[in-house]
Amino acid sequence: MQRTPGAFGRQTPPLADTPQPWNRDAMALAARLKVGETLGDRVMKVDHAGEHGAICVYSVQRWFARWRAPDMVAELDEFLAHERGHRAQFLAELERRGRRRCRSYFLCAVGGIALGIATGLAGRHAIAATTVAIERVVLRHMQEQLRALDGADQEAADTLRAIIVDEQDHHDRSVARIGQDGVWPKLIDPVVTFSTEAVIWLGMRL
Repeated sequence: MQRTPGAFGRQTPPLADTPQPWNRDAMALAARLKVGETLGDRVMKVDHAGEHGAICVYSVQRWFARWRAPDMVAELDEFLAHERGHRAQFLAELERRGRRRCRSYFLCAVGGIALGIATGLAGRHAIAATTVAIERVVLRHMQEQLRALDGADQEAADTLRAIIVDEQDHHDRSVARIGQDGVWPKLIDPVVTFSTEAVIWLGMRL
């Protein structure tokens, strides 16, 4: 039997990347979009800003690691190279779409520098715990973004899919450094999780 429009109003064809009401992952990606802006546009902007913040974290941590954790310098250099590549990928996609960077770009930089100073001074376990906390939040959001955009905004989905591999590697290698029962994760995880979630929330709405 054919349904007729209900109390929610007349049914209209959805935009390509408009979250569908039955897609919980898409619904989690609530955003205040500008006129003409798609969800994929906003995700690329927010993730580009986030990669800039990660670069600031790793850059400052690397500076302190030279004397606080010399054995981590090579790994941080590798992580930095990955994040710079990710930022460039998101920027290329923004330029292709004719979109400017997110308003949270410099907020991510300031937060990243502050976090890098605090954890870099604390040493190797704090550095690794920070990576684990950040990447846990980032991976969850990117997986939600991928599920929401896959098949709707394939360019954005493909960009995310390529980057998730590196982010998972950063997370797993840092977990191996600190183990699951260290003190630093218990101290750092709540702060980093809250601040990362807050920046993402703001970026999706500014």
